[in-house]
Amino acid sequence: MKLEVITLDNGKAGSIDLSDAVFGIEEIRSDILARVVNWQLAKRRAGTHKVQTRNENSRTGKKMYKQKGSGGARHGSRRAPQFVGGSRAFGPVVRSHAFDLQKKVRALGLRHALSSKVKTGSLIVLDQAVLTAPKTAALRAQFETLGLKNALFIAGPEVDTNFALASRNIPNIDVLPSAGLNVYDILRRQTLVLTKSAVEAIEARFKVEA
Repeated sequence: MKLEVITLDNGKAGSIDLSDAVFGIEEIRSDILARVVNWQLAKRRAGTHKVQTRNENSRTGKKMYKQKGSGGARHGSRRAPQFVGGSRAFGPVVRSHAFDLQKKVRALGLRHALSSKVKTGSLIVLDQAVLTAPKTAALRAQFETLGLKNALFIAGPEVDTNFALASRNIPNIDVLPSAGLNVYDILRRQTLVLTKSAVEAIEARFKVEA
């Protein structure tokens, strides 16, 4: 498929051919997208939640009172979960929340995420994302000209330093190199903006994976 290429000043810069295998999927699989997003979010969880178990509680383990004659239940330690200051039963421990997801499913999820942006008309191809000076006000004005309020920029193999500095203080704008392209960031922003070099890198990536 063909898509028009524009500049940051909203000028025309020709057109580009997009691979149908990457950008032209018609039936978007929401279940595949959900699996990949869940995998990403689970993988980045810290998993540092922790409570004291009975062997870590510093309260005494001495028997509280004699076994018989009190008329109450039999207890042997203040560390038991039912007492104030006691340990917690079956509480969370430090662990990894990550789980495995097949490489083919991850690649398929990325294809469907890219195709979903094309299908909804939310994909823009830029000639290049390069600035001569890191001026946030000027870049914000260019974004308003393009109608961008909530967007993910994939700037190619490397992000231009001036563009990164100018955009980092603008709300709801993310800038990543092509290697950082992922399903979660694509879906969480309304518009996906790719440079021509980013398109080439993405298509080359899928050719290698194929």
